[in-house]
Amino acid sequence: MTATAPRKPRARSQARIDAILDAARTLLAAEGVAGLSIYSVAERAQIPPSSVYHFFAGVPALLEALTADVHGAFRAAIQAPIDHECLKQWRDLSCIVEQRMLTIYDQDAAARQLILAQHGLTEVTQADRQHDLELGDLMFKVFNRHFELPTLPSDVDVFALALELSDRVYARSVHQHGLITPRMAEEGMRVFDAYVGLYLPVYLPRR
Repeated sequence: MTATAPRKPRARSQARIDAILDAARTLLAAEGVAGLSIYSVAERAQIPPSSVYHFFAGVPALLEALTADVHGAFRAAIQAPIDHECLKQWRDLSCIVEQRMLTIYDQDAAARQLILAQHGLTEVTQADRQHDLELGDLMFKVFNRHFELPTLPSDVDVFALALELSDRVYARSVHQHGLITPRMAEEGMRVFDAYVGLYLPVYLPRR
């Protein structure tokens, strides 16, 4: 007996899920995690709370779904086309990718609340770290597409750790200022480059 692929939500169900997540994103951006509840989301989405519970067991499940959504935007930013001819060294590439991710943080208050704010939700933090591993793998592939990389350690996820470290800098800025200031954006990028630079020489041959 052949296994069947999991069915996608029907159009009506998907529309309701989208409405719930949109409502949760709006509330999260305006009030932070503390102001989020199943009932506030239901009221914002103009649907019964039971409908929210039908798709999401509770607030952590909602936040995990939103975290996946934010990281989807990060994945798209990393995978978007890059002009190979404009890259003189690998730091040019890291600058382009980090700037794209900073733009997402700048334009999406919910992303700042989920990834950078101190909400203390273990489920969201664990989901974020798992997504960082995926983003780190994508970063490696993008770097390897443009430059001849040396052999990197197999027991350390270099690019994932670099992303996590730069996020720590951005999180400090959000905690202090409510946003990522230009100065702290620069510092976060320097932290990313400094850590990756422990494994990559200053100049790498281009592909």
